Amino acid sequence: MPTDLQPGELSRIVERCAAKVEENYVFPATGTRLAALLRERLASGAYHQVGDPRVLAELVTTDLRSVNGDPHLRLRHRPERIPLQKGTSARTDAVRAAELTMGGVPAVARLTGGAALMELGHTLLPARDAAEAVGAAFTLVARSEALLLDLRRCRGGDPHTVALICSYLLEDHTHLNTLRHRDDKRTVQFWTLPAVVGRPYGAARPLFLLIGPSTFSGAEELAYTLQQLGRGTVVGARSGGGAHPQTTFPLHAHLEASVPYARAVNPVSGTNWEGVGVVPDVEVPAADDAREVAHRLALEAVARRGGRSASVVEAREELSRRLDEETSAAKAAHKARKAAERSPGGAARPATS
Repeated sequence: MPTDLQPGELSRIVERCAAKVEENYVFPATGTRLAALLRERLASGAYHQVGDPRVLAELVTTDLRSVNGDPHLRLRHRPERIPLQKGTSARTDAVRAAELTMGGVPAVARLTGGAALMELGHTLLPARDAAEAVGAAFTLVARSEALLLDLRRCRGGDPHTVALICSYLLEDHTHLNTLRHRDDKRTVQFWTLPAVVGRPYGAARPLFLLIGPSTFSGAEELAYTLQQLGRGTVVGARSGGGAHPQTTFPLHAHLEASVPYARAVNPVSGTNWEGVGVVPDVEVPAADDAREVAHRLALEAVARRGGRSASVVEAREELSRRLDEETSAAKAAHKARKAAERSPGGAARPATS
């Protein structure tokens, strides 16, 4: 079947998108302004030469983000047909993500020196889907001396799952976040849970949160919340900067409007990470290197704890080995520089027999 949009159909899609933004966007005045912009662009013929729904999605998204750059705001194209029943596509996405990420936690590993690594998947699944895998993962890492929580590939998800994960890492009943709706009268608070499945990790052991440019939305909430509470050290590169939860509206068989309806308000900072991202405590320009840097910090933290447990001894031995390697590498580099300085033209001459 042809997928090209007819002019009348295209106009209806853009008008419905404008209406949904005007009626639901978290900042009403900005929503009105954005709706007027879409209608103005439609009237000027900016979209009328577009037949491909994917291209229309790109153009409309660019216009929607031209006012305040909200990364959650967009017209989204889906290759598969969008179910007419609201919420069905989100449920389908969650089921698929659970299958591809072992229930939302694709990797758990022990690292040298008694540290543990827990990687969260692309999506923070709804709490009802994530609870079993999250509980199993925390039970596995409960024996570790320090934890690296890897959020570098996590694009967000259910705020209830953020609260679930925080409940394993905090001991007191703690206010985590508030979502304030567009009318400023409706709020939803998120708190740690009174009990969790499996073994809690507690608040005493070192925690390192790995982030990068792909860390977004709910994953940013997790890092930002624990950072503001002083519970973890954030390591990596600044995150994506999306703090407005969104809802979706089907507009076409392959197009849906994603419209933020609320804003996060952290109880400690009184603000959020929208537009600026989560700022690391330890900045690592190349996000791929964040794990190695965090592991080094974890080794140092474990080694400082004292005692002669197997993990503490292993951490000290690993740090000593790394120091020896770094010292040898520094000496070799110094020797090479000196040789280059002595040779004509600044290049070391080959040895002769």
